[in-house]
Amino acid sequence: MAKERALRRAAREAEAAKLRERRARAVARRQRRRALVARLTPKRRRTGRLLARRTRGQRAGIVVVTLVLLALVWFLVDDVALRLVLTLLGLLCLPALVVVALGRRTS
Repeated sequence: MAKERALRRAAREAEAAKLRERRARAVARRQRRRALVARLTPKRRRTGRLLARRTRGQRAGIVVVTLVLLALVWFLVDDVALRLVLTLLGLLCLPALVVVALGRRTS
């Protein structure tokens, strides 16, 4: 009886050892795969400052309003030099007007 129990215990321990080894190989394989994926995937980088501050709707609004104002300048003003000056002035003042109108967000 004791020999049978010893044999069964030895068989159980052998199975447990195989199972531990199989799990250890699986864990090692999973770690290698994660390391490979981490190496191959690009790092998460912060988006550019302009894109991070404004939502897509705000950016679209800025572009549309700017284009409408430039179109109004070019359709309503007859003098070409004045058109160019107003266009440059508008484009130079645009960032300040956007900050005043929409506010500065930090996140």
